Parts: sequence; structure tokens; C-alpha cells
Amino acid sequence: MITIGIDPHKSSLTAVVVDPAGQQLASRRLPMTVDAAERLLEWATPWPKRRFAVEGAAGLGRGIAQLLAAAGEDVVDVPATLSVRARLLDSGGGRKTDVSDAASVAAVASGRAGRLRQVVAEDHTVVLRLLCERREDLAATRVQIANRLHSVLRDLVAGGAPRNISAPRAAALLASARPITVADQCRRDIASDLLTDLRRVDELLKVNQRQARAAIRGVGSSLTSIHGVGVVIAVKILGHVADIRRFPTADHFASYTGAAPLEASSGDRRRHRLNTGGNRQLNSALHTIAVCQARDPGPGRAYYQRKLDEGKTPAEARRALKRRLATVIFRTLARDRKLSAA
Repeated sequence: MITIGIDPHKSSLTAVVVDPAGQQLASRRLPMTVDAAERLLEWATPWPKRRFAVEGAAGLGRGIAQLLAAAGEDVVDVPATLSVRARLLDSGGGRKTDVSDAASVAAVASGRAGRLRQVVAEDHTVVLRLLCERREDLAATRVQIANRLHSVLRDLVAGGAPRNISAPRAAALLASARPITVADQCRRDIASDLLTDLRRVDELLKVNQRQARAAIRGVGSSLTSIHGVGVVIAVKILGHVADIRRFPTADHFASYTGAAPLEASSGDRRRHRLNTGGNRQLNSALHTIAVCQARDPGPGRAYYQRKLDEGKTPAEARRALKRRLATVIFRTLARDRKLSAA
């Protein structure tokens, strides 16, 4: 099988065909237009047994990688760090051209094809992740607006304003305000603008919630049946996990989420330490679920209490519960996958 390495840029891409022996057979430079993938496939027709290797398929090369994957091509993602290392080890040394970059990408894919990420066409999991990221941005914006509104109302209203202020409460306080000075009048105008912004963001959050709920129904996930997993948490998990089949076992999944402790043994001393790596978004989701289950009656609270009775601290017991929840979520996602495939 030949490998076609692609070095993408904003306005163009360079493709190099490399055979299994590492010899360059052909190269082509194409402008990044709407028909770039079609022209690239037409050029690659003489090599039906082929694999495309795209540098940065999750970044600058996402566009061409997704077009090729949607066309049914075998596409792998080559990290830029690996292609740079391959170029430095090549006989050409550190000299850099688009052709040498594309050839280095192909060389990496030829030697590490089984260990590179396979590029798949974007599906509903991408939608879920986009909705999750949109909600996080809106939530951060709401906190900023609410904090600023609280600060202005605190100086404008006698007696100050309560924390965690809501739009209805802010509207009531603003209506009761009686500005006397020019500065107070300016504060009232600013508070009115901030209140409008707060209401707008609140409405956008409601829209995002409805979209997320509809997306989960479309996926057919049963994650929300787990205590502590609401719509927001389910969307975050589904969006970041994508295809559960990429994790061979529940242990691999737990390691990916950072819920599995890392072994730090030395000699006869066996010990483990906290895993601060992994996907921190999934780790945050597991933490939220663990807090809910440790607080409310149920199997999660019983397990948490059992760990406390064993002498663990609350933080250690919560980590143990997170590890157990990682297995539960893995099995739920795997079961949903089998049901959808049936």
C-alpha cells in the first residue's frame, strides 16, 4: 500500500506519494478550494491501494481530512511533532520545504500506521461536543455579566445586592433604585444594559439546553438514567468520548478520564498516586456525578460510606467512587453502542 502524505496550509496543500520502500513517486500542490478533495482524489487514481496521512488533521488539516474521510478514504492523523522529528532524521537534515514536509508525514504514517489516530467523518458526537463547548462559553459569559451587574447594583441600591443574583431579582432592585447623583444615573444605565445582556444569555442557555436534550434523544443514549447524570453532563461525556470502541477495556477508559490512579511503586513498596492527567473535561464530569451520588441516598452513597469506614479521607473515598463510576459509564456506553448497532 502506498501512502500519500499531505502538508496542509491555509491557502494550499502539498501531497507526496511514497511507496512502502520510502521512495517518492509523485508530488502535487493544490489550492485549498471547495473542490480540493475531488482534484486530489482524481490525481491519486493511479494508486487505488492508498492511505492518506494528513498533518494536524484536528487543526489546520481538518478540512481536507474530513473531506477525504467523508469520501470513504483511509485517513490517519499525523501529529506535527512526529513529522518534524522524521524530517530531522532524514538525510535532508533540517532543510524545510512543503514537499519534504509532506514526505515526512508519509514516512511517519508508513512506520506507525497502527498507532496513529484514524480520521473518521464528523457525526453526531461532534455536534454534542460543539453544544457542550457552546454552553461552557455561555456559562462563563453569564458569570462575568452577573458579577459586573452585582458590583454596579451594590453601589446603586441602598443595602447592596444579594450574591448569585438572577435577572428577575436584578430587575426588581433596579426598579427600586432612585439615582440622585450623575454617577448614580450612569450606574443605573449600565445596570440596565447588563440586565439586558443577562436576560439574553439566560435565553441562549435555555436554547442550548433544548438543543442538547434533542441531540441526546437522537443518539439514543441511556446515560441520563445514571443518578447524577443530567443533560449537560451527558452531552459532555458523549461529546468527549466519541466512539467508545476506541477503548479496549473499562480500565483503558478510566485511565483516559484520569480516574484510575497511577502506580508509583519502588522495590517492595507498593503504592499509587493521584492521576492528574487524562481528559480533564471527563474527569470534571465524573467528579460532579460522584459528588451527587455521595450526597444522595443510593448505591453510590453506600459505596462512598464504605470507603470512609475503611479509613479513607472524604477526598480519597470520592476518588474511589469516581473510579467505579468510570466503569459504570463505560459499560453503559458500550451497551448503548451494541443496541444501536443491532
